[in-house]
Amino acid sequence: MAKQNFGPAVCILAALLMVVSTIASSDGPFIVAHKKASLTRLKPSSERVSVSIDVYNQGSATAYDVTLNDDSWSKDMFEVVSGNTSISWEKLDVGAVVSHSFELEAKTKNLFYGPPALITFRIPTKAALQEAYSTPIPPLDVLADRPPEKKFDWRLLAKYGGLVSVISIVVLFVYLVATPSSTAKGSKKKR
Repeated sequence: MAKQNFGPAVCILAALLMVVSTIASSDGPFIVAHKKASLTRLKPSSERVSVSIDVYNQGSATAYDVTLNDDSWSKDMFEVVSGNTSISWEKLDVGAVVSHSFELEAKTKNLFYGPPALITFRIPTKAALQEAYSTPIPPLDVLADRPPEKKFDWRLLAKYGGLVSVISIVVLFVYLVATPSSTAKGSKKKR
């Protein structure tokens, strides 16, 4: 039987695959967005939602006419206190990160499921606008009845701290006196 040598063919095929994958991955911008929201209780009947969206260009080309729109916040449930729910940037360079934040005040008590924000951008080689979506936020329990947070009471420490320290020292002393030491066992001679 003749032995076949596939070495050069495999090397050429591997090089061709690497070139094709490089060309495929370098064809444009790759937009990644992360949306975060946090609740802040101002008083029992008032709560604010702070929203922050970070937009990253992880691709190999600049994205132009980038627009972020987060219109999922119902006007019946929320009122914009500061900032806007949409913003635009002229371009987003390769490896660049832009952030946008706004604050809302809750009007009604409800469990809110926040869908992803929409990011549209233009690539010079394509006529149609491209779309990307942010990560969704976990459900927000707006104006929920929460048990009061139990904070450490420093007054108790000031009142009983000394007593606890003295009792601990006495217990430690009694323990040390009552337990036999290891040197006493080792000093006895064996017969």
